[in-house]
Amino acid sequence: MNAPQANPINTDAEEKMLELLRLQRESYLAQGEVSAETRIDRLDRTIDVLVANAEKISDAMNSDFGCRPRQVNLMTDVTGSLENLKHAKKHLRRWMKAEKRPSMFPLGLLGGRSSIQYQPKGVVGVIAPWNFPLGMVFEPLAGVIAAGNRAMIKPSEFTPATSALIDEMVSKTFDPAEIAVVTGGPEVGQAFSSLDFDHMVFTGATSVARHIMAAASKNLVPVTLELGGKSPTVISETADLKEAMERIMVGKMLNAGQVCIAPDYVMLPEGKMDEAVALAKEVVAEMYPSLLANEQYTAMLNERHFQRMQKNIDDANERGAEIVTINPAKEDFSVNPTQKIPPTLILNPDDDALCMQDEIFGPLLPLKTYTKFEDVISYINARPRPLAAYYFGKDSSEEHRFLTGTTSGGACVNDVMFHMLQKDLPFGGVGPSGMGSYHGIEGFKAFSHAKSVYKQPGKIPVTKLAGFMPPYGDASEKSIKQKVKV
Repeated sequence: MNAPQANPINTDAEEKMLELLRLQRESYLAQGEVSAETRIDRLDRTIDVLVANAEKISDAMNSDFGCRPRQVNLMTDVTGSLENLKHAKKHLRRWMKAEKRPSMFPLGLLGGRSSIQYQPKGVVGVIAPWNFPLGMVFEPLAGVIAAGNRAMIKPSEFTPATSALIDEMVSKTFDPAEIAVVTGGPEVGQAFSSLDFDHMVFTGATSVARHIMAAASKNLVPVTLELGGKSPTVISETADLKEAMERIMVGKMLNAGQVCIAPDYVMLPEGKMDEAVALAKEVVAEMYPSLLANEQYTAMLNERHFQRMQKNIDDANERGAEIVTINPAKEDFSVNPTQKIPPTLILNPDDDALCMQDEIFGPLLPLKTYTKFEDVISYINARPRPLAAYYFGKDSSEEHRFLTGTTSGGACVNDVMFHMLQKDLPFGGVGPSGMGSYHGIEGFKAFSHAKSVYKQPGKIPVTKLAGFMPPYGDASEKSIKQKVKV
């Protein structure tokens, strides 16, 4: 028998996390009911610290990526978080109200009352990714706080400057018994996901999510998983192709494609390929006249991710797919200190190509043609269910078929990604693209326990009148006959 291996996560960091969890749970239990005023105060403090540090947040993300536009940082991570927090604050009191439900016959007639009361779960763990390193902390946190929970946050180790700033902002704004941040690498992340939380929310890759679920299952911790997948974009014969390609390329180029709901591949009618490519070139040139020194064009996060993009391109090229590199200023990318990848179209790659197997998560866009619309539905349904799906066209029957005939976490018609910006729509995936959702009331409910409450009236012998009390007799038989019938 081999000697037992030392536990790589049995460290001071693990002890610190266990102590934080104990502190938060004890504080939560000692507080008892979490009032609307307390929740609003926590939301207000979170809003205030994000507003006060907006520019510092942008600088930190730019430092982590090497080049990430200030406007993108502020419009996605900062304002996206603020909108969720403010939406939760505005609707919180209504969300907290108990929901009345009908009581079974004849209990309702005898004064019985049924309701659902939303109760905080306790301590929620939040594990965030690197692509939107602030937004994917504070967007779900809005629902966590609104539901009355405490929170422990594990930001990404791949964005150290942003993670350090999140730690600094939270520690200055909250008592660690309310909200705390834990930083560190994979070992810390592994230990964090193994903690006995009351709920855990993870945003990231499907492959990592399997490990998260396995760790959570040991303590039966419920999880919300926001993952990704190959989000399809379908262009109909009836679509305005120029409008469609403009909106697709705007979405695809946001954060240089490092977005979980970015269009991952496009299906367009036969005969439209050349026009679509020309329009894509036109749109990109208008948005980014140059790329290498352009501060508004985002770089790949790191060397590993940069090489992964190159591998996708090389693989498609070796398989004979046509590669269209969009380089408006004809710049030399052999000198590329910030590791940028130019927008790249991959035309009609075969289905075994790397770019058609895994989520791309970069500025590469496969374009494939189809002959019949129904073939598109079959193609999408033969693959894992994506986080998002997009349809461009003016045919209402096609649109209906697309929305009802395919399954995805969310969908847009005649645009991409905008469903995620609607703060009153739930955001989440299905199957391999996720589990559960947040944003709006769905986020509040995801991080709450829906407690069923039945209130029995006094003095009235309800159990006897309803036939539940032995010795069973006429009342019992009458109750049975009323229910055992078609």
